[in-house]
Order: sequence, then structure tokens, then C-alpha cells
Amino acid sequence: MNKNMLCQRAIDALKNSYSPYSNCKVGAALLTESGKIYTGCNIENASFSPTICAERVAFSKAVSEGEHSFTAIAIAGEKSGVLTPFSPCGVCRQVMAEFCNADFKVLVVKTKDEFNEYTLSQLLPNSFNLKEI
Repeated sequence: MNKNMLCQRAIDALKNSYSPYSNCKVGAALLTESGKIYTGCNIENASFSPTICAERVAFSKAVSEGEHSFTAIAIAGEKSGVLTPFSPCGVCRQVMAEFCNADFKVLVVKTKDEFNEYTLSQLLPNSFNLKEI
């Protein structure tokens, strides 16, 4: 899978965002080792704590379909109609650590053709996960 295509899928996914409170739309495209892509968007709630991030939606969809091996995720954000790089929150980083290796790729999208690439270990050093218990 081409990284630019994965970024485009994340941009496409943010269009389904339900974000009436923050007006920040986020889309994610999660690539499995088998080559499948699961997308997600953020879904806000008036009481805020039930709000779920796009990354966790994508992981939930993939895991609920039996996938447990992942290669990369692209995350696209939009504020006031403008693509804006949004790095994954701490909760999403922890979810990634549950299912992914330290070298899992996280693409923070600026445009379809421009993104910052990180490894999970760069974003969450010394993570707490099943491998550490």
C-alpha cells in the first residue's frame, strides 16, 4: 500500500466525522498486515467522555472483524475546512501499543502527498503493554 493512498483514505474518512462541539474533524485509515484498510472518524458526544477518536474507531472495527496485526495508520485532521495535522492523543497511542509493535508507522497527514512519519515508539516511549507485563 502506497503511503499517499493511505493518507488519502484518512482524508476521505474525516468527511464522516460527527464533531459539532469542537468543529475538529479527524479521519484515520488503519492498514493491516494482510493489506486490508479500516477507516474511522471521530464521533463526539455532548457529555464528552463517550467521545471516541477516529483512530480507536478504526482499531475497533478491525479487531471486531478478527484483525490483530497492523502495519501503519494515517491520521488526517481538519479545522474550519482546512487540513491540519493532528497527532494521536495519549489514549489512542495506548490503544496502538496494545496491538502494534514499536516500529508501527503513524502518518500524521498534512496533505495527501505530505505527512510526518513516526514510529509508535517515538510517540509513546516506554509504553505499558502486554509484552511488558
